[in-house]
Amino acid sequence: MKFLLHFLLKPLSFTPALLMMYLIFSLSAQDGTTSSKLSYNVSYTAISFVDKALDLELTDTQISRSIQKIHYSVRKLAHFAEYFLLAVCVSFPLYVYGVRGFWLILTSGILCVGFASLDELHQYFVRGRGCSAHDVIIDSCGSFLGIFFVRISGYIGRKTIFEPLCRN
Repeated sequence: MKFLLHFLLKPLSFTPALLMMYLIFSLSAQDGTTSSKLSYNVSYTAISFVDKALDLELTDTQISRSIQKIHYSVRKLAHFAEYFLLAVCVSFPLYVYGVRGFWLILTSGILCVGFASLDELHQYFVRGRGCSAHDVIIDSCGSFLGIFFVRISGYIGRKTIFEPLCRN
């Protein structure tokens, strides 16, 4: 029974990574106008939230100016965040199955940076979009931060939770 569970669950543990790849690919397949509207709406929501939370009572012109100031950063932060999440979804199952240290960084890094490169190449063929080495660098930074997050979390979990359980 234990073998059957491992046989079934091991491949399924990569499902979140595949779903994240699908999400990233879907967002990249949006034309330039749709993608820009999405990030504009995120920027608008963020500015509106800050306006209400801090009771700033910004005018529509001030809100529009603020959105223009943060719009580029929001787009790049989205790149960083989606590849951070992809790296966590790729690295965590690898870590659980014993891939650690240099090999975890190498394996997850190649998968995430390779996917980022292919994703940027894919954007070249989407109307209103283009590929950018700058975006691949941002994606890679998010990926490596996600990988190190998994390494640190795994190490802390092993030392504080699982190691004491094994001693008993």
